[in-house]
Amino acid sequence: MRRATIVAVGKLKGWPADACADYAKRLRRHFPVETVEVPEEDMNRRSANEVLAAEGDRISRRIAVASHVVALDRELGKRHSSEALARRLGALGVAGRSDLTVVLGGPLGLSPEITDRADEVWSFGEITLPHALARVVLLEQLYRAVKIERGEKYHW
Repeated sequence: MRRATIVAVGKLKGWPADACADYAKRLRRHFPVETVEVPEEDMNRRSANEVLAAEGDRISRRIAVASHVVALDRELGKRHSSEALARRLGALGVAGRSDLTVVLGGPLGLSPEITDRADEVWSFGEITLPHALARVVLLEQLYRAVKIERGEKYHW
């Protein structure tokens, strides 16, 4: 992989922001990592469909055309073991898809336009994770995948 971009709805604060910064720093030893935070829509003033559409529009504007896009969705996504994720990311690099964009929605998830546009949809399982924790898990799993792919030990 040559570059990874995380496009996420909402801004992180506190320990989740610190944890994400730590994993991003570790990943940057291997390739550039950028996190793009798009504003969360006010759910009290709009319908769920309007919220998803507005957030989806913001997300779409931040996805590079040539990037391999992965959407995270608990219900629609495919689950991967850490080892399978490492193989998958390695295969993307071999196939010439070296720019990866992973998209995380807000509290309501992602609009169908985003999941339909994605090249792949992944899931961390059937549990519902708070958005901030999902971002930490994503970065940790990307870091773990890099270590596995390179045959390096990973201890945390």
